[in-house]
Amino acid sequence: MIPTKTVELIHQTAIIEDVVGDYVELKKQGSSYRGLSPFTSEKTPSFYVVPSKGIFKCFSSGKGGSLMTFVMAIEKVSYPEALRIVARKYNIEIVEKEKTAEEIQAETARESLGAVVSWAQKWFSDQLETEQGKAIGLAYFESRGFREDIIEKFKVGYCPTGWEVMTKAAVDAGYKEERLEQSGLCKKKQDGTLFDFFQGRVMFPIRDVTGRVIGFGGRTLKTDKKIAKYFNSPESPLYDKSKALYGIHLAKNHITKEDSCFLVEGYTDVMAMHQSGLENVVASSGTALTIGQIALIRRFTKNVTVLFDGDAAGMRASLRGIDLLLKEGMKVKVVTFPDGDDPDSYSKKVSSTELQEFVKKGAQDFLAFKSDLLSEGAGDDPIKKAELVKSLVDTLACIPDQIQRTVYIQTIAARLKLQEKLLHAEVAKKVASDIAQEQKRSNRVLFPPQDYIPSSYIEEVTQGASKRMRTERNLLEDNLVRLLLEHGESMVKIETQIEESAEAIEVDVTFAELLIHRVESQSISMEDPSTDFILSKFTSSLDLGEIPSAETFFTGTTEDVQKKAADMLVHKYTLSENWEERHHIFSMKEEDDLEKALSTATIRIQLHDVQRNIDLLLEQLDNGDCSDEEQSRLLREKITLDKKVMELSSLLGVVILPK
Repeated sequence: MIPTKTVELIHQTAIIEDVVGDYVELKKQGSSYRGLSPFTSEKTPSFYVVPSKGIFKCFSSGKGGSLMTFVMAIEKVSYPEALRIVARKYNIEIVEKEKTAEEIQAETARESLGAVVSWAQKWFSDQLETEQGKAIGLAYFESRGFREDIIEKFKVGYCPTGWEVMTKAAVDAGYKEERLEQSGLCKKKQDGTLFDFFQGRVMFPIRDVTGRVIGFGGRTLKTDKKIAKYFNSPESPLYDKSKALYGIHLAKNHITKEDSCFLVEGYTDVMAMHQSGLENVVASSGTALTIGQIALIRRFTKNVTVLFDGDAAGMRASLRGIDLLLKEGMKVKVVTFPDGDDPDSYSKKVSSTELQEFVKKGAQDFLAFKSDLLSEGAGDDPIKKAELVKSLVDTLACIPDQIQRTVYIQTIAARLKLQEKLLHAEVAKKVASDIAQEQKRSNRVLFPPQDYIPSSYIEEVTQGASKRMRTERNLLEDNLVRLLLEHGESMVKIETQIEESAEAIEVDVTFAELLIHRVESQSISMEDPSTDFILSKFTSSLDLGEIPSAETFFTGTTEDVQKKAADMLVHKYTLSENWEERHHIFSMKEEDDLEKALSTATIRIQLHDVQRNIDLLLEQLDNGDCSDEEQSRLLREKITLDKKVMELSSLLGVVILPK
């Protein structure tokens, strides 16, 4: 249980753009921040953070809410765990009562696993101070040339030999065998007892973007080729290999600052680069690069430089991962080390300055690199040359930007002395084929990517063979709530009479009071539970002489209410702050005439409801089951409703012909 005062301190201390910036590369845009959605694989930024309101809104996924809502969504954790994550960032100590065995058992699998692997990381690191750990584990890292500060920075460690040393220590520390097995730290023998999965290996903790331990990589120090060199933790509720990158928690700020990311293969490659002063580096940990890992990099930059070992066969095997980078809209360069070297070994042969110069000046465009690499292998063999062209066509087809693709086609055609027209045609066929295959897999029609357009804004009303479109009521309600949240505290002038015979006088009231009064006097009810909650909250607060702030709807409320409030408070498109001054084009702003905005909003809801009633009448008339008397009654009602439509339409300044 986190004390109330600590919860308040966390909320008061946390800066939303600071915390969200750990996950998303944010760029200032007016009074808000903008970036690529961390929830989808979008290419055009549609994720917004509004510091003044303490909220975020993701237009591509529809998510929105407060800082804690964001942390809960991105980390897939409960509210208390989100508080702990933010507290760790700001070094806020959370003093909780010691948990009982029952409380530990009641923790979610994710939280329990987090506690187990966090304990294990510290235990493995502590083993480097033991006699065996110094002689074997620490000796290994020192033999690889790693300084003490780098060993400490990456929190590496050692799992002692002996099949139950770590297991016994964990059980003695109060951790359940079930969790030890689920985390992958232990495996079960045939007799049901546990043994240390990583025994005798040096340990590399794998952390998420916030720095929390989620798994491990363990390297054997034996030379027996039958033994796998590396073991990684298995998949768990905590550790998803396809979305994890080694070193991301240390690299993220440097990646953003440099607007570039170095991608290497192994754990020691990352450590060696850091030791040489290059900190914007991550590793795929020996696994094939995945879309999830690319999405993680893309939160911070679109520029990736892949560092290849100096092994031609290994480089060819890694080309598919590069195609995936291009397909996800990344800009890719390549650095190749001398034959036989990798980033780790090469860094030991040169100074830090020389390594930095080598990777920065040696970076070349990936397609140029690929064409040269494959050309060397093809020689004058026409069949191999044809395979080379086909491989390049596959890569060119991965590039989503058509202009960029065209420039590359021109460059590659000139480089390989091919007809540009022919290469264009082959790439076009490959692109069309890829789209057709994707359509077949997903059983849907694919359209070119475009900015997010909110769904369900329009509903289709069918009347026999005819159709007409009308705005959904939810959107109309949303607009009313938006006005309330944005302008509730604004003052407006209204005319009123103290007595029926007295002369009308002007008084100042808050816009919130005017809106609530208008909704109540016109008997407009909210059909969506979230909008109804927000209006009800305003009504009850106004009765107490208060106006609820935006923050009211992001604390202690449902996810739907928080999303609704964020939807209404964050707008994807706004006029530039200096637009009017620069262009001398002055726009009519909503706040200049709130009375008109309110009247329009309420009239549209009334018009929608009248039109819906007409549709219901027409359905009854179309059934043909009505008696003559009933049919006459329905027609009279329709005439009355048609007149109401004309009346409301004229107030809006539009003409809607009755059906």
